[in-house]
Amino acid sequence: MKLFGKSIPEYVSFEKGILWFIVIVGLGRLILSLSGTPNARTKFLSITVATLLGWLYVAYKVNRRQFGNYKQLLPLVAIQSLTASVIIAGSVALAILTSKDNIYSAPEYSGGVDGKTWGHAGAHLFIATIFLSLAGWAISSLVLFIARKTSQNKQDSSSQTEGKGKSTAASAR
Repeated sequence: MKLFGKSIPEYVSFEKGILWFIVIVGLGRLILSLSGTPNARTKFLSITVATLLGWLYVAYKVNRRQFGNYKQLLPLVAIQSLTASVIIAGSVALAILTSKDNIYSAPEYSGGVDGKTWGHAGAHLFIATIFLSLAGWAISSLVLFIARKTSQNKQDSSSQTEGKGKSTAASAR
């Protein structure tokens, strides 16, 4: 199955380093929480920040590697958002099944209510994934736009410099 001219494995392969980063941060946060590290400390290992960094980096990388255009960013960002949401929903499910809160189900990170609910887990899988994918696409598209304008300006100035050097050399003859 192709999505905007590329297969899902192509998208995953392109951003596998970012996906591993999100998985490591997300599971690291869960492990710290389950090991008894206070949430006040564990919260600094943020899957949200890891995903945001992934959005920024993938936009830069799409430009550098000429992987595609704005439409290819959407599946890349959606895969990152889904990865984070699966970790969070799985952690909430773990809290439900064990009846023990972790950082993903703690009331202070669940809008002040009990985060050990299937609705909370489902909301991360469906609502959060869609919302984050669209928000991430907007952010990464802006980064791609800036990256393209910046690299275009560098190319324009270097070709102008080369052109001046050639015309100077030609007039010296």
